Amino acid sequence: MKLILSYLKHYKKMFALNVFSVFGFALVELGIPTIVAWMIDRGVSEKDTAFIFEMGGVILLISLLGTAGTILLGYCCAYLSTSITRDIRNDMFEKTQEFSHREFKEFGTASLITRTTNDAFQIQMFLNILFRTALMTPVMTVGSIVLVLKASLSLSMVILGTVPFIVVGVIIVAKRSELLSERQQSSLEWINRISKENISGIRVIRAFTNDRHEKKRFDEANSAYMGYSKKLFKLMSVTQPAFYFLMNLAGMLIYWISSIMIEQGGLNIGQLVAFMDYLFHVMFSIMLFCLVFMMYPKAAVSARRITKIFDAVPAVENASGEGGSPIRIDEITFDHVTFAYPDGEEAVLTDVSFTVKKGETIAFIGSTGSGKSTLINLVPRAYDVSGGRILVNGKDIREIDLKSLRNSIGFIPQKAMLFSGSIADNLKFGKEDASLKEMEEAAKTAQAYDFIMEKGGFDVQITENATNVSGGQRQRLSIARALVRKPEVYIFDDSFSALDFKTDAKLRKELKKVLKDAVMMVVAQRITSIMDADKIMVLNEGRVVGAGTHKELLESCRIYQEIAASQLDKEELAHD
Repeated sequence: MKLILSYLKHYKKMFALNVFSVFGFALVELGIPTIVAWMIDRGVSEKDTAFIFEMGGVILLISLLGTAGTILLGYCCAYLSTSITRDIRNDMFEKTQEFSHREFKEFGTASLITRTTNDAFQIQMFLNILFRTALMTPVMTVGSIVLVLKASLSLSMVILGTVPFIVVGVIIVAKRSELLSERQQSSLEWINRISKENISGIRVIRAFTNDRHEKKRFDEANSAYMGYSKKLFKLMSVTQPAFYFLMNLAGMLIYWISSIMIEQGGLNIGQLVAFMDYLFHVMFSIMLFCLVFMMYPKAAVSARRITKIFDAVPAVENASGEGGSPIRIDEITFDHVTFAYPDGEEAVLTDVSFTVKKGETIAFIGSTGSGKSTLINLVPRAYDVSGGRILVNGKDIREIDLKSLRNSIGFIPQKAMLFSGSIADNLKFGKEDASLKEMEEAAKTAQAYDFIMEKGGFDVQITENATNVSGGQRQRLSIARALVRKPEVYIFDDSFSALDFKTDAKLRKELKKVLKDAVMMVVAQRITSIMDADKIMVLNEGRVVGAGTHKELLESCRIYQEIAASQLDKEELAHD
């Protein structure tokens, strides 16, 4: 309820209107039986036709007011439940944007999707019932009990005798449903995870003809979800028949007692008719309360899962939380940097130190797992260092506004990521107001202009997962996207791996012209991509084992010599 109340305060006026409409509904439901009792006991018994018509007019008026109140109640409930759920989803999405890699790994993609979609939907369903019944139930219950007691104290004892059975049943159902709801949501996460893996990995699955195994995995997850859902539905389906059984039992007992009272002259027929209506409203109000009470455990499970996202403290915290404008970056210094992943035991990087200045290109090379990508991911603060410091213009990177820092960086990841939409949309991702001329210039530098024109221009749509462009084209579009932004720092994380040697050479030549006033950091597997770098850092098992130019490293670094020998022919080595 704490989560719901924190959002409800933004809709005070609509909630007040919801309260007002509840009383309109109660007026109809409780007012009409009372008037009908008067019509029977006075109008029918005394054959007072004028009174009957008069009360009929009152019933018509109350019905119109009640109808308006019921419609208004439905509108308020729908508006409040959908608006609050929308706000929760928006806030969850905004919160996840603040997460570092650690939080994404901790929650998992499937879990975050389930919490944003299904868990939020469970909250919405509960809110719709809650706003419809939370106030109506006590108003109807109190009003009905007062009128029941007023109509007949003796008959009221029958109703009071059934209430304890209902309450005990509700408590049992609620405890059981909470456990089942938690398991149901976990199994839904399992389904989402398997579905995501199958969709993204369909080519690998088909290549290994592993369709049957994947179908079995999905069937197991789906069957588990079905099992928990079936148990929940069975549990809930028992409550309504049990309620009607108790109500009918109470009704039979009341008719039997009332027949004796009418025969003895202690009860009028009109009173009995009104009493049975009041009985229905008392029992129905209690059932609505039970429904809310039974739905609460499922909503509570979802609310706890959502609250965990809101309570998560990002490992990478913003220094100021203000700003956002790009900053000038003249130099970046790694000062004895050590880094270990939050869930790792050993350091991935150990005592790394170097400085790169504006207009310089620094490259990183080494065997797989040597820490190259990890190192450059520390610059935009995907993670924070475990030891040492990263300095930007002599200032600790953790003291700089995070948005300003990232707005000053053009990051081209190892796996080129394009979004659904046009090519222009993707190129404008880092600069929304980029002109056509800026996009064309960036595309030409990235060696992407020709194939963009061949495909039909910048308005051509990129399909989901960018299946209509090749790996090399994806990389060039990613590079063009960073170039459009014109940042202070360019980070290339093995961003030339899918390019042929000819395109690679052209691209590097053009980049050298355009990026002469920027800091350029390059991770590469191919020596030909970094031969012209001002400084090359050779990494091995997280440590710097060599630093210098291409020629210097060929003379002084054994590991670099081994890499060069495996990639360059004898003539190239002799020339170098």
